[in-house]
Amino acid sequence: MENRIRLLLMDFDGTLADTREAHYLAYARTLREAGIVLDRTEYDTRFFGMRCAEFLAALGIGDEAERERIRRRKIELYPEYFDLVRLNRPLWDFAQSFRAAGGRAWVVSTGSRDNILGVMRRLGIEAGVDGLLAGGDVARSKPAPDAFLLAMEREGVAPGETLVFEDSAVGLEAARRSGAAYIAVKL
Repeated sequence: MENRIRLLLMDFDGTLADTREAHYLAYARTLREAGIVLDRTEYDTRFFGMRCAEFLAALGIGDEAERERIRRRKIELYPEYFDLVRLNRPLWDFAQSFRAAGGRAWVVSTGSRDNILGVMRRLGIEAGVDGLLAGGDVARSKPAPDAFLLAMEREGVAPGETLVFEDSAVGLEAARRSGAAYIAVKL
């Protein structure tokens, strides 16, 4: 018996929404205030999509209290750049058609719940998903499949009934490890 797709899982940053510029500018400003210059190319190639604490540690910020201060300041500044965020309209329209046909669609991201919800409100799409899992909702972030598996568990579906949309190498690896079918998105 063939499984049919019953659940769509969409990464947020870089997949459902092009948030790269907004994140970069908020981080660059925050880090500049702390005396650190953030190289644009390095951010784009190494750090975009990484959890904040992991990103700051990778930059060499070893003090946990300093990482937390920087994280909070970045969250404070991020909404100033929401006008730069662009919705992936084709993926969004597909998800809404899928939902209208009886399917379910979730956002599954390593990002901050507050950041994601803020951008979703700004884009007017917060009511268009059935669930949201953010970085703090699982102990192990991507490339571990935990967030995808948790969404499937909450919806009562198997990996063979799930389709994941992802943009990053770690997200695609998490999708592969989950056993679900997946599509690489490039904005």
